[in-house]
Amino acid sequence: MKIDKRDWIFIAIIAAVIIVFVFISGPEKTKLVPRDHNHQRFHDMIRDGKSKMDVDPHCAECHDGVKIRFPENHPAKPGAGPMRCLFCHKIKK
Repeated sequence: MKIDKRDWIFIAIIAAVIIVFVFISGPEKTKLVPRDHNHQRFHDMIRDGKSKMDVDPHCAECHDGVKIRFPENHPAKPGAGPMRCLFCHKIKK
């Protein structure tokens, strides 16, 4: 099977798309859930098989916008709907 000019153009386009995806992807910018005394129970819940959806509501006990304020550029705010903290903030296993 011979590779002609159209095939090379197609290969170049696919390679360019892959290079762009690799170039624009960088390190994660969201903070990890800390492994400290306050957050250890969340790590334990995930380790014991609870889903992130089950763990998320417990975040609001402290992260309610009053006890612990959110940065101005935080995409979700308390009271704007269900908080999905573990959608962005990861727990390292």
